[in-house]
Amino acid sequence: MHKFFRPFLLGVGLLLACAQLASAGETLQRIIDFKVLKVGMSADQPPMTALNKQGGVMGYDVDLARAMARAMRVQLDIKVIPFGGLLEALEKGEVDMVISNISITPERTESAYFVGPYMMAGKSILTRDSVLAEAKDSGALNREDLKLAALKNSTSAIFVRENLPDAQLIEVASNDDGVSGLIKGDFDAMLADMATCKLAVLRHPDAGLVTLKEPLTIEPVGIAISGDDPQFKNLVDNYLEAYAKTGILGKLREKWFEQGDWVGALP
Repeated sequence: MHKFFRPFLLGVGLLLACAQLASAGETLQRIIDFKVLKVGMSADQPPMTALNKQGGVMGYDVDLARAMARAMRVQLDIKVIPFGGLLEALEKGEVDMVISNISITPERTESAYFVGPYMMAGKSILTRDSVLAEAKDSGALNREDLKLAALKNSTSAIFVRENLPDAQLIEVASNDDGVSGLIKGDFDAMLADMATCKLAVLRHPDAGLVTLKEPLTIEPVGIAISGDDPQFKNLVDNYLEAYAKTGILGKLREKWFEQGDWVGALP
């Protein structure tokens, strides 16, 4: 290359870099300035996100958040927030994104932009009633005498309201609260993601818990970010697409859904 062009191209590169920073939206600019990616998650939805015996966070979503932070070359700061308050925290700018087994719905898309989906989930029933456990559809659950627990502000709670209007919906702050209440007899059943229901059966082998063999629904799960920052949306979109194409998402699914070594780390 002719020596005349070297400083010229260097100057063009600097101008492009400055232009990119200048056009960065609020979220991306904050990450660039502070070198920190703040991710909100509930930490009570294993194997997606959970607390271990030492009080640290672990799970599929935790590993995905770490991959995002590494790609951005910034520190990861996980904010543990009750599921029902995650999107509110995103709207207030308290977190940069939400990665917490959050299903993509039209209602949620009104207040957030969803990248993905990065996996598919499904609803199931957790119960101690063998008759309910054999339910082939939601019709068997739509009864006035049934008390159904579901995570507050979740698609499980929405499912109960829309499809089981005759049943008594009791919203709980966490899935752990729902499981413990079910074991104590406070509810007849709990509606939750299939993975949550299966894990509860494994963790409480003497409680007589059972779940469905096939999920009632299939739902896309995505990463929620602010809809006001197109540069940040593009960045996260590209990273997630790369993780899918290179097999990283497949390896995470194998680690957290097909291997059970991590269960022993739960409290």
